[in-house]
Amino acid sequence: MSNREQFLVKAEPFYQAQGREVELYAAAYAARLPVMVKGPTGCGKSRFVEYMAWKLGKPLVSVACNEDMTASDLVGRYLLDAGGTRWLDGPLTTAARIGAICYLDEIVEARQDTTVVIHPLTDHRRNLPLDKKGEVVEAHPDFQLVISYNPGYQSLMKDLKQSTKQRFTAFDFDYPEAGLEAGIVATETGIDAATAGRLIQVAQAARNLKGHGLDEGISTRLVVYAATLMRQGVAAGDACRMAMVRPITDDADIRATLDNAIDSVFG
Repeated sequence: MSNREQFLVKAEPFYQAQGREVELYAAAYAARLPVMVKGPTGCGKSRFVEYMAWKLGKPLVSVACNEDMTASDLVGRYLLDAGGTRWLDGPLTTAARIGAICYLDEIVEARQDTTVVIHPLTDHRRNLPLDKKGEVVEAHPDFQLVISYNPGYQSLMKDLKQSTKQRFTAFDFDYPEAGLEAGIVATETGIDAATAGRLIQVAQAARNLKGHGLDEGISTRLVVYAATLMRQGVAAGDACRMAMVRPITDDADIRATLDNAIDSVFG
């Protein structure tokens, strides 16, 4: 199996479009424009990128960014082995070489001095200098860079510089409209539509508290977890508390408010 084939998305991921994002992303890819996907935690950003890689038939290299990630983690480093030293490409370099979509998830978690290495890949140069190796990798014609982050959750110390932002086209994502979101949960889990709708009511009660005691509302991902537990025979109230309330807050008052919402919705 070639490097390219091992990164292909083999099966179609379920993704429910909310607007024209599929069409617009395809246009951005056709022009090989870099893409930035912004939106709250668990609203479908990563699933969307995975779906588009599948739809376009392109390999996908995903990187979960974190504050300890160095430039070498992205581009590569020399390793010691029995024969001496050998170079090992990082995920960004691999994607540039094979013509993959490189997805940097939660890019603002990485240090700003690390994110600078992506700049030459996002303009007319489309190359990646490997300073330690003395090589400049010319990006494969199919290569595209995609980044994501949650702008509502980041502090001013964890935001992208304008010099980085203005290298990308961008999509704003949010949680789907209630009926659409209930349909997504039902399709993902096999739970009935009416129950999915009630789970969404609980999620929306939490989202209304964002900025009023909660940093983040209940994500679609957590609603799917609750529905999955219910499919396993867990009672609705227990599933909601375990999957939708306890993960997002330790505040006793907020928990009590959301527990009351659960009791009100599910009786």
